[in-house]
Amino acid sequence: MDTLELKKLAGYRAVDFVESGMVVGLGTGSTAIWAVRRIAEKLRNGELRQIIGVPTSIVTEQEARSLGIPLATLDEQPAIDITIDGADEVDPAIDVINGGGGLLLREKLVAQASRRMVVIVDESKLSAQLGTKFYVPVEVVTFGWESQARFLQTLGAVVKLRVKEGNPFVTDQGNYILDCTFGPIANATQLAQQLKQRTGIVDSGLFIGLVTDLIVAKADGVEHRAKG
Repeated sequence: MDTLELKKLAGYRAVDFVESGMVVGLGTGSTAIWAVRRIAEKLRNGELRQIIGVPTSIVTEQEARSLGIPLATLDEQPAIDITIDGADEVDPAIDVINGGGGLLLREKLVAQASRRMVVIVDESKLSAQLGTKFYVPVEVVTFGWESQARFLQTLGAVVKLRVKEGNPFVTDQGNYILDCTFGPIANATQLAQQLKQRTGIVDSGLFIGLVTDLIVAKADGVEHRAKG
């Protein structure tokens, strides 16, 4: 079974947790989009009713709107029943790194407003320790961004400004992304707190203590893990 089919399986399985009348956080990325499409399909055929989606990015908003999913902003719907999103790396505690698409800020804002946060991945994203397979995206304000890069280097990171088409990548919120390779992170909670306390750093792709459920699509089936 190829990776695309695994992503589709994970996305579809996560939508089994969605019930009529819910406010649903709509994640971003090549796995989460399958959940968005499945929700739209269930709305069309009547399996789901009165769903309100809160998108985590402009691109998800555009896709969901084109599929006919009723949408609201986080200000309009500050309490979210369930959010379904992907991840770039997942550890055994179901803490994750997200933000490979550069949308970590909105994704985390929606996640922290959610009663239930379901992450969907294929098995390649599983890791014994965060930082082993993926870098940590760090969103920074554009003013003085190089000072944040130097600070991150003092924490042991190899830092690279994300670039798109020859120019700095700009997030939906108008910020830059510094991709930080730490290697295996001994204490991800501590690192997340250090980054959060630094003026000029908006947030990081370390999602610690936010995920309640993990859906993993494997070649031999789909596995559901709940935070213990």
